[in-house]
Amino acid sequence: MTDHLPGYLADYVRASLSGADPSPSAAVRPYIVFSDVDETLITVKSMFDFLHYQLVRRHGTAGEEEYERITAVIARRAAEGAPRSEINRFYYGHYAGESVETITRLADDWFTERTTSTRGFYIDSTRRALRGHRAAGAPLVLVSGSFPPLLEPLAREIGAETVLCTRPLTEDGRYTGEIAAPVIGEGKRAAVLAHLAARPAVDPRDCFAYGDHLSDLPMLELVGHPVAVGEDPELRAHLAARRPETTATR
Repeated sequence: MTDHLPGYLADYVRASLSGADPSPSAAVRPYIVFSDVDETLITVKSMFDFLHYQLVRRHGTAGEEEYERITAVIARRAAEGAPRSEINRFYYGHYAGESVETITRLADDWFTERTTSTRGFYIDSTRRALRGHRAAGAPLVLVSGSFPPLLEPLAREIGAETVLCTRPLTEDGRYTGEIAAPVIGEGKRAAVLAHLAARPAVDPRDCFAYGDHLSDLPMLELVGHPVAVGEDPELRAHLAARRPETTATR
């Protein structure tokens, strides 16, 4: 859990987890931990896993066919070079007219089913690392292109204080199909910068960030301790060039 942490912080985390009272001299400077979600903290792509779940649950075979149609369009757009932010907007367009209450209820059911499944919902190495940071007193912040109904139950379970994510617009209790701003790529950078700017006592050089994909790099570049989860070769190469010890495998 602590093998990728700086020595002073690893000692503090181990003392905290053991139940010992860390000495004042062991105290660390305040820092924040930012974590991507899909395939960094959990094993699935939450937006698409939930889309499939709710369509099939409500519409059966017709829902399966609709899911295949939507993902085929997304795959084609991605192959044509559409920006991930554009794909993010396209995805949320399919919720136009949906009841926020209904989607939230379905999302709660989805989360309960996934977290009680034996197939493995969490990436254990990331979850252990985040638990260690919490033990050291660091606030956890989830940063994702996914949306609140899927992320808020996760935040509650792991103890994250804040969720920075794509937020679909609503009107009269229903989604409009539009979003405020996609928290993807440069959108992650903007969200994290704003969060840090509101906390001037925290030095970004003391902060951590976890990500699994090159699109997480704009966020990872903002902190002193970026951690690559998984084996994305481009991401690992970028971080290894910056600081070799910051790459980690799940």
